Parts: sequence; C-alpha cells; structure tokens
Amino acid sequence: MLEIGALGWGLTIALVVVLLAIDLAVAAARPHKVGFREAVLWSVFYIAVAVAFGVVLWMTAGSQFGTEFFAGYIVEKSLSVDNLFVFVIIMSTFAVPEEHQHKVLTFGIVLALVMRGIFIALGATLLNYFSFMFLLFGLLLLYTAVQLFRHRDEDPDVEDNGLVKVARRLLPVTDEYDGGKLLTRVGARRMVTPLLIVLIAIGGIDLLFALDSIPAVFGVTREAYIVFAANAFALLGLRALFFLVKGLLDRLVYLSTGLAIILAFIGVKLILHWLHVDIAPSVPEIPTPLSLGVIVGVLLVVTVASLVKTRRDPTATAHAGSLRATRPREQAERDG
Repeated sequence: MLEIGALGWGLTIALVVVLLAIDLAVAAARPHKVGFREAVLWSVFYIAVAVAFGVVLWMTAGSQFGTEFFAGYIVEKSLSVDNLFVFVIIMSTFAVPEEHQHKVLTFGIVLALVMRGIFIALGATLLNYFSFMFLLFGLLLLYTAVQLFRHRDEDPDVEDNGLVKVARRLLPVTDEYDGGKLLTRVGARRMVTPLLIVLIAIGGIDLLFALDSIPAVFGVTREAYIVFAANAFALLGLRALFFLVKGLLDRLVYLSTGLAIILAFIGVKLILHWLHVDIAPSVPEIPTPLSLGVIVGVLLVVTVASLVKTRRDPTATAHAGSLRATRPREQAERDG
C-alpha cells in the first residue's frame, strides 16, 4: 500500500492549484485565439510535468506505483481526448467566440477536478469497505464499452442534454453573447447569455465523464492518491490539448472503438480481481505492466489505423461516440 502523508497530499494539491491558477490567469488576463505554437508549448509543458511527477513517484515509492501512475495517466488522457470531441461539439453548437473558449475550457477543467475529487473519495471508500464494488465497477465499464461501441459513429446531442433543457426552460436567455459576461441587461430585463448555457452543458458532460473515468482508473490502481494525481495531470493539459488537436480530431475515426476496447479490458480486469479476492484465489489477475502495454498498444493501433483510413478516404469523419442512440434533431422535434 502506498503511504502518502498529509504533507505529500498537500504538496500535490498545491502543485495542481498553482498550475490551475496559471491557466486561469492566462485565460482571464488576455482573451485571445490560441495559435498552434502556443498550444504545442503548453501541451509539452503539462506532459513534461506529468512525466516528471511519475518519475519522482517511481524513484521514491517504487516501480509498481510508478507504473500504476503512468497507466492511469494514459487511460485518463485517452478518455480526455474523447471529452474534447464533446467540447468541440458544444463550442460549435453554441457558436462560442474563439476569444472566450479559454474561459469555457478552464471552467470545464476546474469543475471536472472538483467532481472527480468527490468521486475518487467516494470510490476509494466504497472499494475499501465493499469488495463487491470491483464487480459493479467492472460491469459498469463493460456496459459503457458496449454502448460506446454500438454508437461509435454518432455524436451526443448537446441540445438534448437534460440540464440544458431545464436551463433554457427556466432562464431567460439572450440570442447574442455579451463579451465574456454570463449575465446581461436587455432593456429593463435581467437575462443570462448563451455563455451560461454553455457552462451548464460543460458541467453535465463533466459529470458523465467522471462517472466513466473514475471506475476506469481504479481498474489500474487502487491507490486514491495515484487516481487523483493521474486525473489531475491529465485534466490540467486539457485546455492546451483542445487548441492543439481540435483540427485533427476529425481524423481519429477509430478513437471511440479504441476507447470501447480499453474500457472493456479494464472492466474484465476489475471482475477478475473481484473473483480472485472474493471467490477463488486461483483466478488469475491482470498485472499492471500488462495493462499499460495493452492500453498503449490499443491507442497506437487506433491512431495509425485512423490516419491510414482518412488518408485513403478523406471524407471519413470521426465521431465522439454516444452512450445512447441519438435521433436527428428534426425527428426529435416532431416527436415533441
């Protein structure tokens, strides 16, 4: 078991807060369109910080925990790319001005960190007291994998999101943005801008992804500290990664398929662990180094296959994937 005292937790959280503060300061101080060079530099910086953290953990706590961190980080990073797909859809659906996409993304990252922190604490507690939670988490991931694979060629309908529907019904929303404001005044009436609806949509998506990603990372490590660190470092680079890859996302046509395979693999790993602990010690477990190899291998195959596919067929377009079938907007409106 990894022994991390209050000082270790405090320093890690402080590092995350400092990096988050830098992100917030950049987004608030100079709203602007992020160019390719700037996105590359920020992405390299955040990946370097994560790698440095993993190396330090490897050297101080041992290779097992170092391997678990890198496996968890890669899982969360790959899931965050799918998260970016949905962010792109939200930005496009609500026509968010490019100079304010900084703010939206940073809000999304902060909210995701808070939600995942809550789910990590809850998940760690449940796993410590109830070993059958490994079975439930495994079944949840298998269900998610099957649904994602079935609807891999679809995109989620942001306008159909329950939170967005409720917000539009209850709040007076303007037709136009008012700079970066969430509230504005039209005549004598106080109204909210579309930017607030965008943030609500982002929050709903963050909640859904937290429900999937936390069981997934607990599949490669049962250490709450490593789960938190893997999530935090993967999410911190999300803003820069968005601007770096948003022009390339359409080419990752097999990403949803690859993520479905990874989630199914981790689901099987969790179920085997439950069988090993609660049913029969003779049931084999999947070691973390093998998990890391499978995850990296699937992502490499998916990336190469996607690039080959889009080179041969330039009309092929990637989709974020959905956990349920989506209907065309016109049909949904006709159905009431």
